[in-house]
Formats: sequence, C-alpha cells, structure tokens
Amino acid sequence: MDLDAFEELVSRSYAALPAWVQEAMADVALLVDDRSPPAEPGHVLLGRFVGVPRTRRGRRIPGSLPDRIELYREPILRVCRSREEVEERVSMVLRHEIGHALGIGEARLRELGY
Repeated sequence: MDLDAFEELVSRSYAALPAWVQEAMADVALLVDDRSPPAEPGHVLLGRFVGVPRTRRGRRIPGSLPDRIELYREPILRVCRSREEVEERVSMVLRHEIGHALGIGEARLRELGY
C-alpha cells in the first residue's frame, strides 16, 4: 500500500471515531511516517503519542509544538497480511495512541483490547 492510500485509510479511521473523541483530539497533530524510531529489542513500534496527556496538562505554552500521534506505515504493513487487516490495525493503533493522549496507561489499554 503506497503512502497516499495509507494516509487516506488513517483519515477514514479518524473520521469514523465518535465526535467527542475528535473534539478532544482537535489540537493533536496526526502524522504518518514510513518508518518508526528505534524500539526496544523484540518490539515493533506501530505508532506513538508524543506530548503531554490530557490528564496531566494545563494550558499550552505559547510557541510550544503541538502534541502528536504518529502512525508508522512500513511496520504496520509488515505485521499485516491483507488490506482488511491493515484497516483493522490502523484503527486499533490510532485508538491506542488516542488513549495515551487522554491519559490512559499501557496496561489499561491492553485490558481494553487496544
């Protein structure tokens, strides 16, 4: 899947989220990159939230970079066998990283299936 098709898939996954989630994420940048930064040995990084979770932040400091969610195209494509699986994985990774942005910890996200 090329970058344009993958970005379109990410956009559709985001648009399918409930309105309250989209509103909560209005000031969070959503980015797609081909490759992920280095991960711990034995782990594949499919996405990440970079910023301060909503539960731990006050007002944004003027001039600061926005919080962001990054999804990594090549690692996601490597772990999936079909387009349908890519669609499901993108949705799951997006929801997982939004959970982090909302202040939900890794253990709880795993309990929820994300």
